[in-house]
Amino acid sequence: MIDKQPRCGYVALAGRPNVGKSTLLNHLLGRKLSITSRKPQTTRHALIGIHNHGAAQLVFVDTPGIHKPQGRALNRYMVGQALGSLAGVDLVVMLIDARGWQDGDDMVRRHIEDAGAPCICAINKIDRLHPKERLLPLIDAVRGKHDFAAIVPVSALKNMALDDLADTVARHLPRGEHLFAAEQATDRPLPFLLAEIVREKVVRRLGAELPHQTAVTVEEVIAGADCTEVHAVIYVERDTQKRIAIGKRGAMLRSIGAEARKDIEMLIDRKARLRLWVKVVPRWSDRERAMQRLGYR
Repeated sequence: MIDKQPRCGYVALAGRPNVGKSTLLNHLLGRKLSITSRKPQTTRHALIGIHNHGAAQLVFVDTPGIHKPQGRALNRYMVGQALGSLAGVDLVVMLIDARGWQDGDDMVRRHIEDAGAPCICAINKIDRLHPKERLLPLIDAVRGKHDFAAIVPVSALKNMALDDLADTVARHLPRGEHLFAAEQATDRPLPFLLAEIVREKVVRRLGAELPHQTAVTVEEVIAGADCTEVHAVIYVERDTQKRIAIGKRGAMLRSIGAEARKDIEMLIDRKARLRLWVKVVPRWSDRERAMQRLGYR
């Protein structure tokens, strides 16, 4: 149990790509805030999610997966976002996969040690661990990797032991008044959240053909009496990619739009009309100025 005195602090969710950081954030919040897909490196920006847990306010920072920065400018940007989010937080929750400690986890651990913040390890995806008797030896092995303040086995997807994790996080936060209003879920503006919804659908539908060459911006949000109209642009790098994103007679673009509209309506709690365009910006993911124009600053 946590005490009744108010606590508040910033908590970075850190880990190698695809260990479930965004899924964990969404299930802790009880709402979809961070986009997810099976494609590694779906998360590109550090995203704040605010969770009020008893007397504590847990300000989670969802980060891109930490990996070796190489290749395109976009890749370096994502790693910079992840490492920058470790600076100045009150606590780090390091996620690892229940299948065992990997070489990529060592890289994450080293960056956490450099940041100097106390760290809790969340062993995620324990629902996939068979036989269950493997869990205790895994916890013992993890305990020897770092001086973790606590080790909490969870399954983000199955909502297993998330209250235990939240209790543990709250106990390790400093006492202090809350930083955000009780009803506030994030510090990000609505156009950013809408653009991320569209990008999620693009990644899920076109991840194999366009793994990391797509970006989305929302150009306009028009709140009408009965419906909110959203104008968004999907950016790709080549004409061939534009044809893929649009599909035969516009079928792919309509499908992406239909899926995104449903999530947009859930987010804003009203009817929405989504208008999508596809534009080509050659090599945008390797040109810093082009990236800045598309919101990667």
